[in-house]
Amino acid sequence: MFSRLRIAVVPCGLACRSAHTREKGKLLMLNPRTNKGMAFTLKERQMLGLQGLLPPKIETQDIQAMRFHRNLAKMTDPLQKYIYIMGIQERNEKLFYRVLQDDIERLMPIVYTPTVGLACTQYGHIFRRPKGLFIAITDRGHVRSVIGNWPENDVKAVVVTDGERILGLGDLGVYGMGIPVGKLCLYTACAGIRPDKCLPVCIDVGTDNQTLLQDPFYMGLYQKRDRSQLYDDLIDEFMEAIIDRYGQSTLIQFEDFGNHNAFRFLRKYREKYCTFNDDIQGTASVALAGLLAAQKVIGKPLTEHRILFLGAGEAALGIANLIVMAMVEGGLSTEEAQKKIWMFDKFGLLVQGREQKVDANQEPFSHLAPDQVPKTFLDAVNVLQPSAIIGVAGAGRLFSHDVIQAMGSINQRPIIFALSNPTVKAECTAEDAYTLTEGRCLFASGSPFEPVKLSDGRVFKPGQGNNAYIFPGVALAVVLSGVRHISDNVFLEAAKTLTAQLSEEELAQGRLYPRLSNIREVSINIAVKVMEYLYANHMAFHYPEPKDKNQYIRSNVWTNEYESFLPDLYDWPASISYPPKMQ
Repeated sequence: MFSRLRIAVVPCGLACRSAHTREKGKLLMLNPRTNKGMAFTLKERQMLGLQGLLPPKIETQDIQAMRFHRNLAKMTDPLQKYIYIMGIQERNEKLFYRVLQDDIERLMPIVYTPTVGLACTQYGHIFRRPKGLFIAITDRGHVRSVIGNWPENDVKAVVVTDGERILGLGDLGVYGMGIPVGKLCLYTACAGIRPDKCLPVCIDVGTDNQTLLQDPFYMGLYQKRDRSQLYDDLIDEFMEAIIDRYGQSTLIQFEDFGNHNAFRFLRKYREKYCTFNDDIQGTASVALAGLLAAQKVIGKPLTEHRILFLGAGEAALGIANLIVMAMVEGGLSTEEAQKKIWMFDKFGLLVQGREQKVDANQEPFSHLAPDQVPKTFLDAVNVLQPSAIIGVAGAGRLFSHDVIQAMGSINQRPIIFALSNPTVKAECTAEDAYTLTEGRCLFASGSPFEPVKLSDGRVFKPGQGNNAYIFPGVALAVVLSGVRHISDNVFLEAAKTLTAQLSEEELAQGRLYPRLSNIREVSINIAVKVMEYLYANHMAFHYPEPKDKNQYIRSNVWTNEYESFLPDLYDWPASISYPPKMQ
């Protein structure tokens, strides 16, 4: 449990860096950005008005981290763990990120999916202190002044949601604020983006969740979701206000908007602002990386695969479009690549001329109906004979035992990706996938699963297709490069870089992604490759261009070591500081 806990004393060159603060006394301890708890030194306590406000003991960050891990180990309830961890963030920011990096593999499922979904559903019941910026439709016409209330003057990255489609949980209104907060925690923990440069935002236009509208603890507007032109006007005003205050290169990540708005806003804003949608582009990149890893194992080019999606929403379409880009890079035409991808939604297989409407985003993947039109997903597997199935429907265990066994009979090495979040929404479990295919499948999931041991003693460690492999590194490169617009090619480069970091040992264990415990290094390597791409394609506007991009990125990564708040003390030569002696 403490295998990655740094017990060694931190060298003074890192631990004793100075930071300027005008705050003194109790205010220093009340501000999570400056609070060090009992790690304030004796000189700091004496000079900054803290002496007597803390117990006499002076602790190291190592001891504070050890106390945290031991307290957490006593807890069993995931929501209780979430409340405890996020409480640390509210009190001591550097310690929060220290413990998160100490054991990111164990703690990420708590601060983000799947536990963050549970926390969002209970947001009003576990609320302690507001985080982020809440902008309501009733603020329309005054959004710039609302954004002006945010205390930080140099924000570089914004994550915004309107709470309509939180993970696979649906419309949670302002309870969805837990998602931008969690995403930005990973910006810092995984890629080292300064937390004071990050702004979580929740746009409140109401909710169609009747349970919340009847909940006395609900914290948003008690009205149905506004879907009129006023909604679009509010988003326009928000985008303009962010750029007006923080500049054209401010990264704005859209998160968990409804399907009908996600693609629309991406098309509308991508050429005007520095923006991306993680549900579409981040999910696509991490899924493509998993397929590229599977290609390494099987030795079969991506261009020869046939892929069947369960779900045809923003995640499915984002993944499909990026796969098409990769197949085109591999030598196929766009039309040939699109024909290798099929989608099955709640109305059945996407085919031309079907009774249910197919929207413009789905049309490239709506093909001529096969001779035998499948009625169920199992029928679709048997008729289309796919080499890979990718679940992004958020509808639970729809990769049935029959579906998994059919994939195992069709393919020697079936590819099964159950990417829906949280865990209860996953299309199948890792145990089912490995057991029913006798360990032959290449499996990835959106939420984490425990290692699976088969009856013959073989152990498989399921890969987690977590977007956190992609968006922190991409964001770091974008922020440091001064990018104005983000192309899909950025996410193609990120996917290839992620796959390149897989070791042969990890592939042999059934992993399609590197270890989460190494995610900081993974994110930095992605940032380096993306930055190289951005400058090579004249998309970066930070000048002069860094010659050594690896060194430049690493030098700008935020660290969680405590800084000294002692004032900068130095002497002047006595001969010029005092008047000459009078004769």
